[in-house]
Amino acid sequence: MILGKYSFGIGDRFGHQGRAQLAAVMKARAQGVDITPVWNKSNREHGIIGTRPADVRKEADAAVAACGFQSRYYVDADHIGLTTVDAFLDASDFFTLDVADSIGRPAPDDQVQAFVKKHKDLLGSHRIEGIDERLVIDEPQLRALVTKYLVAVRQAGETFRHIEARKGVGRFVTEVSMDETDTPQTPLDLLVILAALADEGIPAQTIAPKFSGRFNKGVDYVGSVEQFAREFAQDLAVLGFAVAHFRLPANLKLSVHSGSDKFSIYRPIHRALQESDAGVHVKTAGTTWLEELIGLALAGGDGLALAKDVYANALRRLDELCGPYATVIDIDRAKLPDPEEVRRWDGAQFAATLRHDRRCPQYNPSVRQLLHVGYKVAAEMGPRFTEALNRHEAIIAETVTANLYDRHLAPLFLAT
Repeated sequence: MILGKYSFGIGDRFGHQGRAQLAAVMKARAQGVDITPVWNKSNREHGIIGTRPADVRKEADAAVAACGFQSRYYVDADHIGLTTVDAFLDASDFFTLDVADSIGRPAPDDQVQAFVKKHKDLLGSHRIEGIDERLVIDEPQLRALVTKYLVAVRQAGETFRHIEARKGVGRFVTEVSMDETDTPQTPLDLLVILAALADEGIPAQTIAPKFSGRFNKGVDYVGSVEQFAREFAQDLAVLGFAVAHFRLPANLKLSVHSGSDKFSIYRPIHRALQESDAGVHVKTAGTTWLEELIGLALAGGDGLALAKDVYANALRRLDELCGPYATVIDIDRAKLPDPEEVRRWDGAQFAATLRHDRRCPQYNPSVRQLLHVGYKVAAEMGPRFTEALNRHEAIIAETVTANLYDRHLAPLFLAT
């Protein structure tokens, strides 16, 4: 299974918007951009919502059939490890191996020594096309990097071989995720990581490194866009070098785990892809759920009442809901309106407050982040929520498709 040059991970917490999301992908294709859709859902999401990996496969297959989609698509076992992967084996054909928690766990000295001996060619000065300055690494640096990353890479290898033994050789796409850690990875870090992945025999088609800046849930990138652009271009260059030197898959590409809506970095990504003729995988999560709330608010009546109830309950449970996401949200509690004030809003005001449009004076990033992590409230509503999605499907689908195409796919791949 070969992942296309451009691929986009589409999260759909409640599994109702497969056709609406695919409509956006097909609209981009009509403009000449071939994008491979990848439905993704994590083990944590399944646990909160009460779904199973088979439900994601069912949604994806049904959407593809309904839309007459004729190209490849995938179902991603998102952010899994050896202890969680088995539940995804039957339904998934894309596996994101998350080993960030093992970064920094010291590798045994004998394994470090063996790596350094095997990769003495990494020592010294390297001219990599696409990076102005030479990459220079001495033996102490190499040992430090191997010590930091080797355990994580070998953990990825163990999980990969577990999947391969059950799925078969070449029957799935592998991504390695190292982004959910504190310290950004430099080009030298990435070079060593890729050498280790090759040693493990992992045919990774995408890798998600940690970039500088904050990738908070549901809101724009926080940091220097210029620095991100420089890091992204350098990482693309390192991938090209590694493919040539370590015999990694020719289609290996960067994966950006956006946390949704990193609009300010989309144009730099687009420019870098055009300049390098590289591919990219971008993974979003939560955007669709927020568009469902926006659609419910715009529907008025029971839809608007439900959206207001979700907000009121999410605010009441703020600490509980935000706890698991504390490192990737930045909510100003003083800017969260009182539920009684929200009760007086009409649908347009609720939608404008939640919709990610920085030009709109009503847009409230704190409300958006709270509701982004507040999907547990809607899940606990059960049929009240899902039946409302069905009743107001038309307006919700319109918001989902427009959001995905206008705010994500077009800026990333068409630069409009």
